[in-house]
Amino acid sequence: MNIKKHIPNLLTLGNLFCGTIATILAVNGNFTGAGLFVILGIIFDFFDGFAARLLNVTGELGKQLDSLADMVTSGVVPGIIMFKLLSTNNKLGSFSENTEFMSWSGFQFEPIQILGLLLTLGACYRLAKFNIDTRQSDSFIGLPTPAMSLFVISLPLILEYSDIEFVHQLITNNYFLIAITVVLTYLMNAEIPLFSLKFKDFSVKNNLMKYLFLLASLLMITFLEYISIPLIIILYVALSVISNYGQKTSV
Repeated sequence: MNIKKHIPNLLTLGNLFCGTIATILAVNGNFTGAGLFVILGIIFDFFDGFAARLLNVTGELGKQLDSLADMVTSGVVPGIIMFKLLSTNNKLGSFSENTEFMSWSGFQFEPIQILGLLLTLGACYRLAKFNIDTRQSDSFIGLPTPAMSLFVISLPLILEYSDIEFVHQLITNNYFLIAITVVLTYLMNAEIPLFSLKFKDFSVKNNLMKYLFLLASLLMITFLEYISIPLIIILYVALSVISNYGQKTSV
């Protein structure tokens, strides 16, 4: 039995395990714990691909396992978190104080909360497309699901650990949350080329955009803490669009 070829798959299953725990925590409203396990899952997701390339054991099984694990960690969990955020517990921005509830087997929820699950559907569609898209070996087309997931899990963490009132008002406004849901769902499946953080070499000339992004991200994390997470995702998309525009104009 060749143990080496199973190491990347075991790391992928670690991602799935973390995503499953995060799902349970998110359902129970423990967003801090869910966010922690999502981040651990994304770390596993990074190292399974790294290990596969290092050990030269890439294959179709690993590719399918990777998407299935990502579907939980970066698809189901952010959908649940957005579902929970779009609730009447929000102090601001509820559609109506007299909102009617839907109820099924004792489980009550506002119909508007279902919109949060667009993130899960959009992630599923993107992951399915990714598996059959041969264009995304060195870069991405559309926002990767882990980036979307990090954006969403940051929202309740900002509410918990940040004291900036304006930001709180945004995140507790259902109109803002629905707009975020729609935009992220679109970006995951849009035909927008986004750069990858894979380095073929470490020269500044060939990786200037990546180095600028990493430096800006480090500075934002240092000074803005949890608020930096959605800003980093926005910066990632913006730099990719600027880079694509620059390449088109130089041709």
